[in-house]
Amino acid sequence: MVELKSAAEVEAMREAGRVVAQALAAVRDQARPGVTLADLDALAATVISDAGATPVFLHYHPSWAPTPFPGVICASVNDDVVHAIPGRRRLEDGDLVSIDCGADLRGWCGDAAVSFVVGTPDPADLALIEVTERALSAGIAAARPGGRIGDIGAAVGAVARAAGYGMLADHGGHGIGRVMHEEPYVPNEGRRGKGRRLEPGLVLAIEPMLHAGGSDGYVTRRDGWTLATADGSRAAHAEHTVAVTAAGPRVLTLL
Repeated sequence: MVELKSAAEVEAMREAGRVVAQALAAVRDQARPGVTLADLDALAATVISDAGATPVFLHYHPSWAPTPFPGVICASVNDDVVHAIPGRRRLEDGDLVSIDCGADLRGWCGDAAVSFVVGTPDPADLALIEVTERALSAGIAAARPGGRIGDIGAAVGAVARAAGYGMLADHGGHGIGRVMHEEPYVPNEGRRGKGRRLEPGLVLAIEPMLHAGGSDGYVTRRDGWTLATADGSRAAHAEHTVAVTAAGPRVLTLL
């Protein structure tokens, strides 16, 4: 069932989204060579707690996962795409890092992700991140009342494919509200004019996940959570929580 949010509920989600944005900004600021992913996870936990919110990833246990998720953030490095567990791995110069974070504030959720390079960047990584962010912007721009879910996927996919990148197969965005994952599913590739009609009050997490190697294939790591590119190429992930309003899309996970 798809739940449309009132203007007041969208405002409440904006406050949750602000907490997520603050956590992501803090993590990005502290990510440098020698820092562990567990250090970044602890930092995000502190930011979320200090804001009076709770992390929505911690202990999340979907039916397909072997165990509850043990972290506050997903911290994916280089060829890891999404859902990587933040452990004792130390960041190295040139690592491409994708951080996904979610928080619940007074019963409403926010969800966002950002990718960046630690230390000395490879131009190819910067190009991958730039296209991923541009694909996200295109998807957000398509989230307008009267449009269709397929419009979002078509916009995201057009940017990614034009640049020659692959996209994580079988994965996309989702509705969000009182829980992190709600209906509808938001594909990262689709046909314009197809799918559910977009209405004011619909809130979506739009999240392109691009592969540098051009393939859409992925493998699941032995931890049962981490998804990595099948060809070993690097990946980037960008995400915002977006409300469809009468005036157009409104991003709820900005600082």
